[in-house]
Amino acid sequence: MFFLFKKEIQGFFSSLTGYLVITVFLAITGSCLWVIPGVLNIPESGYASLDSLFYIAPWIFLFLVPAITMRSFAE
Repeated sequence: MFFLFKKEIQGFFSSLTGYLVITVFLAITGSCLWVIPGVLNIPESGYASLDSLFYIAPWIFLFLVPAITMRSFAE
């Protein structure tokens, strides 16, 4: 099981896909939590809490994970 995990992680980071997905996730999460005004904005809420991160991260992963796994399904 470990060798399969290691192979998938190496395949993920050997191409541009891994770095692109991480960059997109961090950019969307950072902009939703710090830049875009609204309920999830940390500076506007008045206190630092991870509740907004845990609210928005699954929704972002909902769109990013299928984009990652389609390559392994195709192989």
